[in-house]
Amino acid sequence: MTDPEQNDMNETSSRVPDSRAARQPIARASAQETESPAQLEGTGIYAAVQAGANYETSTHDALASEDNVLGIHDFKLWYGSSQALYGINMNVPFGKVTALIGPSGCGKSTLLRSVNRMNDLIGSVRIEGEMSLNDDPIYGNAVDVIELRKRVGMVFQKPNPFPMSIYENVVYALRIDGVRDRALLDEVCERSLRGAALWDEVKDRLDESGLGLSGGQQQRLCIARAIAGEPDVLLLDEPCSALDPIATSKVEDLVQELAGEYSVLMVTHNMQQAARVSDYTAFMYLGRLVEYGPTGEIFVRPKLKETEDYVTGRFG
Repeated sequence: MTDPEQNDMNETSSRVPDSRAARQPIARASAQETESPAQLEGTGIYAAVQAGANYETSTHDALASEDNVLGIHDFKLWYGSSQALYGINMNVPFGKVTALIGPSGCGKSTLLRSVNRMNDLIGSVRIEGEMSLNDDPIYGNAVDVIELRKRVGMVFQKPNPFPMSIYENVVYALRIDGVRDRALLDEVCERSLRGAALWDEVKDRLDESGLGLSGGQQQRLCIARAIAGEPDVLLLDEPCSALDPIATSKVEDLVQELAGEYSVLMVTHNMQQAARVSDYTAFMYLGRLVEYGPTGEIFVRPKLKETEDYVTGRFG
């Protein structure tokens, strides 16, 4: 089984917030200059991958000073006999936005979905290694998966509001938990919609169906629903791939606003988006974590030529 990712290079506007201005990526190669991975396999990581050799991820020193919300140690995953992830080692910093980038099929979404154990729903999946959320194990016989998922918010590629009112969409998790206090529900609904930068647009129509919102509003509604339970970490799986540039811009602004209060791990195929919104970037290739460091360093002065090849468009 292959990794369920879509190769969507959804370009957004060239807007770059001032606080991220230094994170503009190296100029990308033209279509004529783009090379396939097969043309780049002679040296470095590509040769190691083809040979099945072990190697260590190039992790930048800046990560050592961060407090971590998520720890991933020697994590491997198989779909049946096909291995999708190979010895992933990374710590996701608390209160920061971390972007996973890499070609389609490299394991980004598989890694993301392993955090809230969505891959458990696939019968052929087998894992080795460890993951921890605020030092609590994610995998193990004693782990309550339902309780785990309450601590991990998830937003998918396409908006998926429930067929109910805007209000009930936001407070759904609290309803499931048995909360009936209307004042508390009202408070959480307003706080979450404000956190998702949607309150001013919907405050007068909370009883209307969430399905009646625009695509961008629906995605922000899904983010509001995800943060209503105050999760330890928020997972975003290509949250803008189905949105137009204007809606994408609003979601990107929201992701930046969420940083600090929430820890965000996001998958994106859009290099400009990763450069704009993330604090740290991890480059993956064929199930391996190749290089991981501050976004400004990954896009402007990466340690590895392979990383530079990808972020400048020589392949991928």
